[in-house]
Amino acid sequence: MSSKDRLPIFPSRGAQTLMKGRLLGAQKGHSLLKKKADALQMRFRSILNKIISTKTLMGDVMKEAAFSLAEAKFATGDFNQVVLQNVTKAQIKVRTKKDNVAGVTLPVFESYQDGTDTYELAGLARGGQQVAKLKKNYQAAIKLLVELASLQTSFVTLDEVIKLTNRRVNAIEHVIIPCIERTLAYIISELDELEREEFYRLKKIQDKKRISRKKAEEALKAKGELERINEAASMLDNGDEDILF
Repeated sequence: MSSKDRLPIFPSRGAQTLMKGRLLGAQKGHSLLKKKADALQMRFRSILNKIISTKTLMGDVMKEAAFSLAEAKFATGDFNQVVLQNVTKAQIKVRTKKDNVAGVTLPVFESYQDGTDTYELAGLARGGQQVAKLKKNYQAAIKLLVELASLQTSFVTLDEVIKLTNRRVNAIEHVIIPCIERTLAYIISELDELEREEFYRLKKIQDKKRISRKKAEEALKAKGELERINEAASMLDNGDEDILF
């Protein structure tokens, strides 16, 4: 195993415990990020479906609004100057909210009406019904535009977050966890090797002690034999003296 494939750490029991903790943390982090990515993917697909349906509806609404504008101009003539003179501030405004999806903050745009209609007298002389229809159609178009802008913003934000989360998931799964596992395997193999060396060393020491003990026993036995021989010889010497005298 190459040193580049594992973390530079000294193999010990403490390091083994540390690597086991890091491995559990990496596996738990991978599981949580995977669940987050799945939740974001579900919301992403939901927003994508809403965008498709909203764009389809937007085409019909804009077509109806453009047709009602043509009808209003045909009935009342050119009323652009009247509208421009009476409009002093925006009647429909947009406010921003926040939506939280698996820890990701998504901006949500919402349209609302502020104030009254400043050109409500437009079409009073003629074509009032067509002008009212024109207002209603374009208000619906504006609401759809705001909703579509909110969906598109959330779509782009989620796309970036999903890419980042998937990169992190892949990094943990294919880089960090295998590296920790290789480091843990290296530590275990080194500790096993140290245990085998220690066992061999203890065995050699026991063999040396056994040999030394055997030599000591043989020496002691030889000494005892020598003492018995000397004692027997001294006894024979004593007996000879008695016989001579």
